[in-house]
Amino acid sequence: MNNYRQRNGEIWAFENAPKQELQAALAHDHCENADGYDGVVLGLDGGTTSTVCVCMPFLPFSKTLPDPLPVLARAIAGCSNHNSIGESSARDTLEDIIAEVLSKSGSNRSAVRAVCLGISGVNHPNDQERVLSWLRKIFPAHVKLYVQNDAVAALASGTMGRLHGCVLIAGTGCISYGIAEDGKEARASGVGPILGDWGSGYGIAAQALTAVIRAHDGRGPQTMLTDKILKALDLSSPDEVIGWTYADPSWARIAALVPEVVFCAEASDQVANKILLKAVQELALSVKAVVQKLGLCGEDGNGSFPVVMVGGVLKANKSWDIGKEVVKCIQEYFPGAYPVRPQVEPAVGAALLACNFLMKESKENNHS
Repeated sequence: MNNYRQRNGEIWAFENAPKQELQAALAHDHCENADGYDGVVLGLDGGTTSTVCVCMPFLPFSKTLPDPLPVLARAIAGCSNHNSIGESSARDTLEDIIAEVLSKSGSNRSAVRAVCLGISGVNHPNDQERVLSWLRKIFPAHVKLYVQNDAVAALASGTMGRLHGCVLIAGTGCISYGIAEDGKEARASGVGPILGDWGSGYGIAAQALTAVIRAHDGRGPQTMLTDKILKALDLSSPDEVIGWTYADPSWARIAALVPEVVFCAEASDQVANKILLKAVQELALSVKAVVQKLGLCGEDGNGSFPVVMVGGVLKANKSWDIGKEVVKCIQEYFPGAYPVRPQVEPAVGAALLACNFLMKESKENNHS
């Protein structure tokens, strides 16, 4: 089975394998089972910056999950958030990446048992129905379709497909989402830059750009951010920052400046340090709001629950570790909260959710 490869030390890929080898791999990993749940599932994580889709064999949750998880194929595309790029472009992105991952896996749409999409911008039943209507046009009627916000897939990546606890995503955007044992859900933030996702990469970088302009005007303190950001953008004057910003105010383009802010904060720049401290407080507050809505901490406030940490903003930096500071702040509110760093990517979490949802639906149908 020479087509297996390691990816980032976490998952296997199995791409462009001959059909006979694919069938052998499925049998080897016991992915076909006595319950008749052969075939594959698709998991998709669609963010503001990129979209990742994986194809996996169906994995019944009644059995121990294999380690590492068998990923048959993986594909990457651009943004699939309809709020960012419009409905037509978002639909095209989803259709193209699904076709690509099926082609890579040597499979087809008829072999798909279930699809779970976690997409940023899906914040309302109307959003879900819109995406479902796109999917119904490209999959056979027997395929089970599940559409969630990307926070749900991110949570599943930390809990291996079982929904309980809280997830904090801080990348280009940010959101906190949680689900209790009884299935009750809650969320905070995730409303985009205009409505104030200040703990996000966009929020951090936008405040840094604002600080540069304020310093240039004389409305704010001088800051190391000015020289650092001008150098990063290959600009000669703060006046040029205005034109650069409005030439293409995409969220991801601006959020890419976060490393410059972290660098300045590590160099003891007080303006940059203040921006990061505010981001930490905002992110911790979004988790606090979700935990309190769901009662995840128990009646005494000391109950144990996972907080899945996802996104580039929360990855460990040198001395100014945003994720570490957020965890410390959360644990001041809830001593029983414990951070979880996912061992699989959110797209794999979405695929595991597809398996979980399909098993649950089958059991309910059998009982009825």
